[in-house]
Amino acid sequence: MTATITLSTGQQMPAVGLGTWKSAPGQVKQAVLAALDCDYRHIDCAAAYSNEREVGEALSERLGEGKPLRREDIFVTSKLWNTKHHPDDVEEACKKSLSDLRLSYLDLYLMHWPMAFERGDELMPRRPDGTVRYDNTHYRDTWAAMEKLVDQGLVKAIGLSNFNARQIDDILSIAKHKPVVNQVECHPYLVQTQLVSHCWGRGLAVTAYSPLGSPDRPWVTPGEAHLLDDPRVVGLAKCYNKTPAQVIIRWHIQRGVICIPKSVTPSRIKQNIEVFDFKLTEEDMRVIETFNRNERLIIPTIMSGL
Repeated sequence: MTATITLSTGQQMPAVGLGTWKSAPGQVKQAVLAALDCDYRHIDCAAAYSNEREVGEALSERLGEGKPLRREDIFVTSKLWNTKHHPDDVEEACKKSLSDLRLSYLDLYLMHWPMAFERGDELMPRRPDGTVRYDNTHYRDTWAAMEKLVDQGLVKAIGLSNFNARQIDDILSIAKHKPVVNQVECHPYLVQTQLVSHCWGRGLAVTAYSPLGSPDRPWVTPGEAHLLDDPRVVGLAKCYNKTPAQVIIRWHIQRGVICIPKSVTPSRIKQNIEVFDFKLTEEDMRVIETFNRNERLIIPTIMSGL
C-alpha cells in the first residue's frame, strides 16, 4: 500500500512516484507499464523530457474501461516548459501535454522553472556563444495564465518547481489558486531543510526530484562521488537488508517529502516502491541529514541533455 500526502486541495498525492526525466524513447513506455503493474500510482512527467507521447501510450494500455486501472486511480504530473511562459502559450502547451499523455486532465501542472526562455519550439534557445536566450515574461503573469487551466478543468491543481522561498511568497501574494506543490532537487547531499520548512509553513507539499542524486545525469564528471555508493549509505542499507536506494527513498518518505525516483529497469522500479515494510530509526534519520553538502547537481543552463 502506497502512502499519500494530502495536498491543500484535498487531493491525495502518492508519496512515491516514477520519475521519467532521462528515460529514453523506447524505454520509458516499458518503465511506466512496469511501474503501474507493481502498484505505482503516481507518474511524474514534463514536456521538456520529450517522451510524454510514449508515456501516454503506456497510460492508455492500463487506464480506462475494461482495463486494470481507472483514470482516477493514477496521479499524473506534467510541467510547463520555460519557452512557453508567455500567457498566450500556456493553454496550448498544457493541451499538447494532455494530447501526448492521452488524458483529459492532469492531476498537477507545475511551472518547471521560474525563468522564461525565448518563445518558440526550441527547447534550449541559445546564442552563438552558447548562452541561453531569455524572455522577459514574469512568472507572475505565467501563473495567472496557469490559473485559467484550473478554471477550465484541464488540471486539478497547479504548482511550482525550482522556486526559492522569495519566489514562492511572490506567487502566493497574487495567487487566486494557490500552488499546492514545489518540486525541487532534494537528496541527502542537498537536504533543503529551510526551503522544505518554508513550503510546509505556507501550505505547499514538497516533491524531491533526483532523490537518489541523479548518478546518470549527462554532465556527471569522472571521479565524482555518487550518493548510492557512499559507504555510509551502503552501511545503512546492509543494516536494514535493503538497497541504498530503498534507504534513501525511505528517508524522504519519513521526512514527509514526496519523491520520484527514475528507473527504466523493472527490477529497480519494483525495489524503489518496496519501502513500506521497514522504518528508519530517528537516529538514522538524523545521521542521513548530516550528509548534507548543499550540493546542487541540476543546473538548468547546462541541461543540454534534457
